Amino acid sequence: MLTLILRWLLALAMTGVGVLHFTDPKPFVRIVPPFMPNPLALVYISGFFEILGGVGLVVPIALTQRIAAWGLVALFIAVFPANINMAMHKLPLGNKPMPDWALWARLPMQGVLIAWAWFLARNVP
Repeated sequence: MLTLILRWLLALAMTGVGVLHFTDPKPFVRIVPPFMPNPLALVYISGFFEILGGVGLVVPIALTQRIAAWGLVALFIAVFPANINMAMHKLPLGNKPMPDWALWARLPMQGVLIAWAWFLARNVP
């Protein structure tokens, strides 16, 4: 039961954030590190895979759920440079500045998200 709840929570969160990458990409574009090419395209690509991963977690096919969970692990690792860039340069993820503690707290939260998706990948029914 806990695994089902965790799967749905992550699926909803990832799908929602993924949609935001398309409906309001500017905050996400702002945090892409300057060394990465074509920030808008990267935001759209990551948004696509967030939606794909979120939906894949709840498709009632075990292999699909497992692939989606491992894909989210990879995605959380891939977007980590944006979180570092955000913290180092005190970039907001929207219109309001974030306190330093919140910017730096996002970094270990990536680890929590990785562990969450890893747990789901290893516990597909």
